[in-house]
Amino acid sequence: MRTILIIDQDRATAHQFALACLKRDIGTALVDTVCEGVRLLLNESVSLIVVEPSLMHLSARDQAVLFDRVAPGVPVVIAAPPSATLEARVGWELVGFTVVPRPVDVEDVLKITAG
Repeated sequence: MRTILIIDQDRATAHQFALACLKRDIGTALVDTVCEGVRLLLNESVSLIVVEPSLMHLSARDQAVLFDRVAPGVPVVIAAPPSATLEARVGWELVGFTVVPRPVDVEDVLKITAG
């Protein structure tokens, strides 16, 4: 079973997304902070990381390096709120993150994991 790491402090949204994943036989791991996510990634493997960008306190480049060190080759999806600027979206994409609108749709994630 594929597993998606969801890093999000909005528990209602995270649980809704996790339930939608489980209906498609995709496992999930839910954490509240990037630090907790990194700890989890040191001990477990995942197929995809979905993160709420306000929780990332490093630059996009530094965050990409961090995720690549603890989960090499694992795609990272930024769950961008409608208020995210074009500059921020482009910055995330330039470092290799995939940007999807919030709330995240499971179908969008399935396209990413299939590619």
